[in-house]
Amino acid sequence: MTESIGNSGDYDFLEVCRADELLPGDRLRFDIDGLRVVLFRVDDEFYAIEDRCTHDDGPLGEGELEGCCTIVCPRHGAAFDIKNGKALRLPAIKATPAFPVRLIEDSVMLGLPRE
Repeated sequence: MTESIGNSGDYDFLEVCRADELLPGDRLRFDIDGLRVVLFRVDDEFYAIEDRCTHDDGPLGEGELEGCCTIVCPRHGAAFDIKNGKALRLPAIKATPAFPVRLIEDSVMLGLPRE
């Protein structure tokens, strides 16, 4: 698994689940100190974005996953790339934050920005 978001020194990593708890095609939604995050498993890759549509704060984790890596907001159809958070379809024009994910042995580690 590659880490392509930022420098690992910019993040604190914490274990959010074991890899075998999330089957390919599944997602896990959770809250970390008020930050809503959705973790996706696509085949053997893990991706994490903020569970918030930048158009109207809708819950992206409740949306449909199109193809490999596009999540569609269930409220108004805005679409985002789960690999980098980029807004792909109106009405959203701003990216949602994406977070690096590491797999260490069987632990899925989420990188949260350092303050």
